[in-house]
Amino acid sequence: MSGRRSKELRSFRCAMEGIAGAVRSEGHVRFHLAATILVAAASAWLKATATDWLWILTAVAAVWVAELFNTALERLVDLASPGQHPLAKAAKDTAAGAVLVAALYAAAVGAIVLGPPLWDKCMG
Repeated sequence: MSGRRSKELRSFRCAMEGIAGAVRSEGHVRFHLAATILVAAASAWLKATATDWLWILTAVAAVWVAELFNTALERLVDLASPGQHPLAKAAKDTAAGAVLVAALYAAAVGAIVLGPPLWDKCMG
């Protein structure tokens, strides 16, 4: 059993290294990290309900998953096609589009879930 646990721990460590590497090397990932921290702080300050937290966490996860896949795909495309190629550009643009869709979803969730209590707290 210890061999399996060791393999699982190595896999977890590799995954964490991938996230950390993306944070270190990608400006957009650092932006999403800052946004995640800001949204979590605002949600706590506004005393978001458990249901609100589920929506917020889903939106945050969607953006992170899209951003990490985008980063992985960009690196893979750069490896496979170091020069400029229309298909490489199309792949990168499509992956970036997925991040945009996730970010727009997250912004909508934030507006719907956090907008009213923020309005009440600031204006009421």
